[in-house]
Amino acid sequence: MDTHAPLLHPTPSGLYCPAGDFHIDPVRPVARALITHGHADHARAGHGAVLATRQTLDIMAIRYGAGFAGATQPAEGDIRLGDVAVRFHPAGHVLGSAQIAVARAGQRVVVSGDYARHPNPACAPFEPVACDLFVTEATFGLPVFRHPPPQAEVAKLLASMAAFPDRPHLIGAYALGKAQRVIALLRQAGYDAPILIHGALAKLCAYHADQGIDLGELRPATVERGRAPEGQVVIAPPSAFAATWVQRFRDPVIAQASGWMTVRARARQRGVELPLVISDHADWPELTQTIRDTGAAEVWVTHGREEALVRWCDLSGIAARPLRLVGYEDEPE
Repeated sequence: MDTHAPLLHPTPSGLYCPAGDFHIDPVRPVARALITHGHADHARAGHGAVLATRQTLDIMAIRYGAGFAGATQPAEGDIRLGDVAVRFHPAGHVLGSAQIAVARAGQRVVVSGDYARHPNPACAPFEPVACDLFVTEATFGLPVFRHPPPQAEVAKLLASMAAFPDRPHLIGAYALGKAQRVIALLRQAGYDAPILIHGALAKLCAYHADQGIDLGELRPATVERGRAPEGQVVIAPPSAFAATWVQRFRDPVIAQASGWMTVRARARQRGVELPLVISDHADWPELTQTIRDTGAAEVWVTHGREEALVRWCDLSGIAARPLRLVGYEDEPE
């Protein structure tokens, strides 16, 4: 084995490690896949074998069924795959999310997957990992993206609820991670009334509760004969707002929790009255600080606004390149 050969290189299926014979977050079925987290643009069914955190494996089973892969292995401690050592580190993105460190002969590469640095009560916090090469996302890789503290956005929501006590607040939040984070943030802020959830969130919310995430009392947002039950907070996937489902709520305040709510034009296009800038991705200061924290001499930038971050690295004396991997960002933030 050539110890000077690159540990990873991009292929049509995704990042591939020849020395370990595996792909990381492959976009098509492969023999052996290492998965950073359970979002569908990173975690697909049909691989021969999957190595991921126990929580990510559980989430994949919830989303795809128990037979989503030929074989599965939970990532615990240092794992030897072929000629490399592999270790999973928390990414702070969603429950079970991880960065994947791949090491051989004194060289370490860290593939971040998606990550966030703001505290998140619904998952383990991000852990910076020193490395030689850092593969970073760039979903919000422009200097304009500077996310406010999530607690301030929840305070906006609570203020709106106090101002409009007779209007249900319907919050669009992605089913894995964002919905549970919004609920947990509300609980941390002292809101203890029942929260209504769309049926698409039920299994994942139940799993988070089983994992010790405090979601409080949750009730179905629909009951018999399609009526809407009483409640001031309703959480649903954004897709539900384009369906007749939303029409059962009388004079709702339409909100959406997303980093993209920074872009007011997006909020207006989606009919969002109350934009909540709550992101599960790193913003520009967090992206650049993370690169510094890793001490990496080289950075690969993928799935997002790659050019600006590559330029920042160049100006900072860090070698960088855009990967332009195809197949990510298939799901809303």
